[in-house]
Amino acid sequence: MIDITRIEAACSEAVLAASIGYEPAKIKVWEKAIETESEENSRWILEMLLENAYTAREKRLPMCDDTGIPYVLIEIGRDAKINGNPAKIIDAAEAGIAEGLRRLPGRPMAVKGDSFDRITQEKGLYEDSGMVFPSPVRMKSVSGSKIKITVLLQGGGPEIRGRTYRVFHHHNLDTFRTEIAGWAVEMARLLGCTPCVPAIGVGRTHYEANCLMMDAMAYGVFGEQNDLEKFITEKVNESNTGPLGIGGKITALQTFSRIGYQRASGIRVVSMRVGCIVDPRRHSLILE
Repeated sequence: MIDITRIEAACSEAVLAASIGYEPAKIKVWEKAIETESEENSRWILEMLLENAYTAREKRLPMCDDTGIPYVLIEIGRDAKINGNPAKIIDAAEAGIAEGLRRLPGRPMAVKGDSFDRITQEKGLYEDSGMVFPSPVRMKSVSGSKIKITVLLQGGGPEIRGRTYRVFHHHNLDTFRTEIAGWAVEMARLLGCTPCVPAIGVGRTHYEANCLMMDAMAYGVFGEQNDLEKFITEKVNESNTGPLGIGGKITALQTFSRIGYQRASGIRVVSMRVGCIVDPRRHSLILE
């Protein structure tokens, strides 16, 4: 039996875990990047960035000053037994996110006021970092009897450089992958906080493409790339943008992608986000 209160606690813990260090598989990819980088200054930057992640883990502090906007994905097993009102699951997740941001602490970024006030920021910001509400919680039904909670934290830089648009592919994979690789190169050059991790979703609509892009960030495995992902990573690295944009072989650590159902047409809707050096800041917990 899974108590609703455990969802709140899990979200709080996931915020901290996602913020304060790299997962082991990413560290291996990062160490390989350091070995590959031949430019002395660029290699030194990579070493210092990895040291920053180790220090953040040791001191339990955020890896980056931009602690990000939380994104929550909850997967509920069809046979899960929940003690409490299932309608309260989202409330529990939001409460857990707020608690986690206060414990971290997150950067106070929440804008006061109604919808128009928030556009102008004329009423200022909340000092309480727990007021940074997560993006709408996404839930889906899966097989099994467990609940899996994944929290990602989305910094502003990649959001500024991201893009969701159509690609005229002419039913040709090379045309398709060459165009989106061009997007990734352009975004990486403008990002600043490289090496990056491009995340790509390909769907029938803008909404679907964005959901698939987020799934790519949530489920992508460091150290594993398909042919499309390898192609994009290689093209970005050939740009010689390098760590923090100073030049070098390593501009992208890896690429994640998810391709969903498609409609019969001459376009594919693509969403791309070039995650920065700390991305994807993610952590998953399983309740059973």
